[in-house]
Amino acid sequence: MSNLIPAFTFLLAVAFRLENLDLRSSRSLIKILGTLVSISGALIVTLYKGPPIGAGLIKSPSISSNDHLQKTANNWVIGGLFFAMASLSISVWNTFQAPILRRYPSEITIVSFFTLFGAIQCAAVALIAVKDSNAWKLRPDFELITIIYSAVFGGVVSFCVQTWCIKRKGPVFVAMFKPLGIGIAAIMGVIFLGDTLHIGSVIGAIIIVTGFYGVMWAQTKEGEKGEAQEVVGLPSTSEKAPLLQSRRDEQKWLD
Repeated sequence: MSNLIPAFTFLLAVAFRLENLDLRSSRSLIKILGTLVSISGALIVTLYKGPPIGAGLIKSPSISSNDHLQKTANNWVIGGLFFAMASLSISVWNTFQAPILRRYPSEITIVSFFTLFGAIQCAAVALIAVKDSNAWKLRPDFELITIIYSAVFGGVVSFCVQTWCIKRKGPVFVAMFKPLGIGIAAIMGVIFLGDTLHIGSVIGAIIIVTGFYGVMWAQTKEGEKGEAQEVVGLPSTSEKAPLLQSRRDEQKWLD
């Protein structure tokens, strides 16, 4: 369901006029088509496996990402709805950051408040959902390293970079990296978890990169067009009236 984040973000950005959309422009059409292509590629990676290409580079009998994925979920409809709501919430958050950063351009402060209130909400939900007190105990092993790494790089650093990118490039630019992350995750699973590489992952990754490149190209061209219009709109430095006026004032002062 995280594949829907680019689509939700694009629609919200257009609705709030944070993204230019002109159906008569080839760049806008390429952005729409590229977004749909990237989402399609991510869905292929997620839903279609196909025949295996080869075994993973590192075999790990104790760590397998397929064990829990193959278990049948009883409430998959409710889970899908919650995932869709989460994707919509992330899209709303990404979209609203753009106008907030224009008025309050302090990425660190925004990320600090976001992390603080997120931690409070997660703690409240965990206290209700997790009844076992042993689950809260931190042990000095690989689990603790994973938690610290996830908090620092997966949380603070990631959100700081994301907020900085939204400030410079807009929410759609950031959202387009979501499908790309699915392809990267599939490759990392083959390298580090010993997963088998399937033809569906390869095809989906190629489609994701194609759509991603199309959107990035269209946004780059729109940025160049906007900069050119700003340069054309600047007053010309070859106007002689202000210069002549200053020369007259200077001559009067000398006289």
